[in-house]
Amino acid sequence: MAKIRILPEHLANQIAAGEVVERPASVVKELLENSLDAEADRIEVEIEGSGTRLIRIADNGEGMDEDDVLMSFERHGTSKLTKDDAVFEVRSLGFRGEAIPSIASVSTLNIVSRRREDELGTAAFSSFGSIKKVHETGAAAGTIIEVKNLFGNTPARKKFLRTARTEVAHIDDTIKSYALARPDVAFSLRVNGKQTIQFDQDLDLAQRLSRLLKYSGTFIKIDSGPPGPESIRVTGLLVPPESTQPVAGRLRLFVNNRVIKDRLLGHAVNEGLRSFMLKGRYPAGVIKVDLPPESVDVNVHPAKHEVRFKDNRTIHQIVSNTVRQAMLRTQQPLREHLFSQAPSAEAGQEQRQSRPAPLPSQNEFVSRPTDQVGQGSIYELSGQASSPLEVAEEQPHLTVATAADETVHFPATTGTAAVQVENLSLVGSFQDLYIFCRNGDSLIVIDQHAAHERLLYEDLRKQYLQGRIASQNLLFPVTLELTVYQSQLVEANLEELENMGFSVRDFGATTWVLSAVPALAGSSSPQDLFLDILERFGSEGGTAGSGRLEGVLATMACKAAIKSGDVLSDSEIKALLQRMVKADLFSHCPHGRPVVKVFNPVEIKKWFHRT
Repeated sequence: MAKIRILPEHLANQIAAGEVVERPASVVKELLENSLDAEADRIEVEIEGSGTRLIRIADNGEGMDEDDVLMSFERHGTSKLTKDDAVFEVRSLGFRGEAIPSIASVSTLNIVSRRREDELGTAAFSSFGSIKKVHETGAAAGTIIEVKNLFGNTPARKKFLRTARTEVAHIDDTIKSYALARPDVAFSLRVNGKQTIQFDQDLDLAQRLSRLLKYSGTFIKIDSGPPGPESIRVTGLLVPPESTQPVAGRLRLFVNNRVIKDRLLGHAVNEGLRSFMLKGRYPAGVIKVDLPPESVDVNVHPAKHEVRFKDNRTIHQIVSNTVRQAMLRTQQPLREHLFSQAPSAEAGQEQRQSRPAPLPSQNEFVSRPTDQVGQGSIYELSGQASSPLEVAEEQPHLTVATAADETVHFPATTGTAAVQVENLSLVGSFQDLYIFCRNGDSLIVIDQHAAHERLLYEDLRKQYLQGRIASQNLLFPVTLELTVYQSQLVEANLEELENMGFSVRDFGATTWVLSAVPALAGSSSPQDLFLDILERFGSEGGTAGSGRLEGVLATMACKAAIKSGDVLSDSEIKALLQRMVKADLFSHCPHGRPVVKVFNPVEIKKWFHRT
């Protein structure tokens, strides 16, 4: 007697439902995708209880006639695939024809739908997979789907659901994600009769994201520009790194407007923000990747949460480079805001109204309509750089190592050589670490160590990528007694150490002689600097790559930079500010700490309750 048998249809549908319908939020996701595929521009969601009592989704999409309503209850019935191989070129969100039959098999499901060109609509009622009634009815154009008593015939699955608060939170998050994916569509959510989400069509992506993140500041605009040879475009908005929080899950990812969870894209965003964001902080915002459908497989997960790219390396590199370029573009408007002359309170209202406000440039930043920015123009500062801050002139381009160990060249910031800061008034310093300056009505505070560390880091990085870091011979070579492990690290990385400006030779056993160090090392202890670099090599597991390179160079820059407690003369402070003006990148130290903070008059008045 045969052991293999065909499962009954109702049981097969329940198993399929287990793959597609994990919880009430899964129902909302599948039905939202159907509404968006139907070209709806208004979607209303209503739930009761945790979503198991009622989920009601109404849209104003193209609707269905009676035949399509009935076919939608059939497994693998779909209007999205018109040919056999179209599954590899999917352009719609839903396409498998599993959502409605899977949901219907574990609930009481009712559909009312009407096409715009029809006078009457169709109403269909089903109970746990069995259609009970179908008839014509008066209805608005679009589709209304009601799901009641979810998991009513599978109580074991219902027991695995979390509290009502948790399940509602998942539904809330699902709707918010699609509200960001499609800012051209109005979304609303009512929970137990109370309106909890309302996104009208007049709210753009920045406004929606600002509301969701409860963030009122400026976003960094991400845009790779017109699609290149790979036909890939990356767009989005990110919260500035200094405003991020030690909370994960605030970055939303989309591929062809599909909400996904993808480690590759998340890692690429982190790579792009490397040396801009503090350790322990997480990116926040929206990243959208648009690419040809044949370049991505969306059929690798039953609930379509994950995708598989045909060329992971290219996707990672484009996303990472796009994020980094966006950070580089923020430097020029920030430079003008910090170092250009701003009108003071004594300048008069007439002068305020006559001068334009150049920051932020809409090509670089996206902010809420209520945001206001300072005014400014470009002025000059005289003064020569002096030791320990004097360095070579800026190179004509900035070279950036990518995660794939390839090199990308970015053009230098236009006109930075002419931007100087004689109208930035030095107020003083605090704790021999923070430099206080005044620009018009604004108070500017600069971390001298973080600022110098970033400048040295960029110099070291450029020198390394151009072949070798300039070195200086030690007047008295240093003899180093290393451990066996440290000696092995030196042997394994001898060529890279030489490229970093060190000159070291074997003196027998585990003894080595250090005779030269990077020229930019300044007054750093040669022995301490060398041992710190070896420790960095060891902590990176000996794996070469841009990540280790940046970590090593950041260590070198940190050791060589002026420290807290170093007293700077006025001329040295001027030299530091002048270098910041000319630098391609100065806003964050290599470890992600912000270099500068601006306090405007409104903020200061709030401290003293003068507003």
